Amino acid sequence: MLVIKVDSQSEVDPDWAYDAFDRRDRSLDGQFVGAVKTTGIYCKPSCPARRPLRENVEFFWKAGDARKAGYRACLRCKPDEVGRDREAVAMALELIGQSEDALSLEAIADAVGYAPHHFHRLFKRETGVTPAVYARSLRAKRAAEALEGEGSVTDAIYDSGYSGPSRFYANTKGHLGMTPSAWKNGGAGVTIRWAVVPTALGQMLLAATDKGICRLSFDEDETALLKRFPKALIIAGGKALEDLVAGAVAAINHPSLMPDLPLDVSGTAFQQAIWKELQRIPPGETRTYAEIAAAVGKPKAVRAAGSANGANNVAVLIPCHRVIRTDGGLGGYAYGVARKEKLLETERKNA
Repeated sequence: MLVIKVDSQSEVDPDWAYDAFDRRDRSLDGQFVGAVKTTGIYCKPSCPARRPLRENVEFFWKAGDARKAGYRACLRCKPDEVGRDREAVAMALELIGQSEDALSLEAIADAVGYAPHHFHRLFKRETGVTPAVYARSLRAKRAAEALEGEGSVTDAIYDSGYSGPSRFYANTKGHLGMTPSAWKNGGAGVTIRWAVVPTALGQMLLAATDKGICRLSFDEDETALLKRFPKALIIAGGKALEDLVAGAVAAINHPSLMPDLPLDVSGTAFQQAIWKELQRIPPGETRTYAEIAAAVGKPKAVRAAGSANGANNVAVLIPCHRVIRTDGGLGGYAYGVARKEKLLETERKNA
């Protein structure tokens, strides 16, 4: 198992670093550098240059430390520019967050001093989403929070930064999972179908809107749905739910054959990036919280990655159980560590 150290005061784990260096992992650019003893040059992980032998490379968290050790920056991959790139993305995130109006790509790129097409690629590489998707996600999050308040639906839409209701409906389609008035009014007008079925892990609750599965949990019943959406039409069972239930049970019993099931979940851009990374973990394998954070380009956001992991509403289908602690411990699980252990054991056997 790989152990990632994210404390800049500690030494870089050479096995983990060389593995990332060898596969040219772009997501870790700016997080550490590889210094080649035979050439006296240090590079970022994604450098396209030919890889040196393992024994000829040492690693540093900071480029400045490599320079102090006598190395100079690679002229091909320009590792010192990564810090400037990240500062530009951070500035763009702040601009988007503070702007009351939607900003064009050109306006954002000009503000941070980059060409639009280049900055579009850079922003997506750093955050996992485009500037437009990030802005929409941010507005949708604000709208969801505003809709839970005391004001009117229309006021909430404008306060969230939308130019009008039509733009809100277009941009939040598939994110809130229901209309704004339904969100505000406890799910009024929305139909949620549910079923509780026995599985190898115990009683499983599965609930779905017309768009997809919105809840998969254990040891819960329709009471959990009624608390969240007291005005929704909560319907037990139904033929429309049969295939989804069968697919979810298959995901538990035969993880490697898990069908592609539609999901109706929403989250921040960071949460969505974490959930997407969780879905990339093959059955039978695990990742640490630090590895997941590093994979989305935020190696120091280990706690935030853990929080995003815990915000997952569809257990098993977004496999948060495949994430363990850096020290090898299983860590927590919303439905009990015993279930987590059993899930992992089943996946290892199937794999």
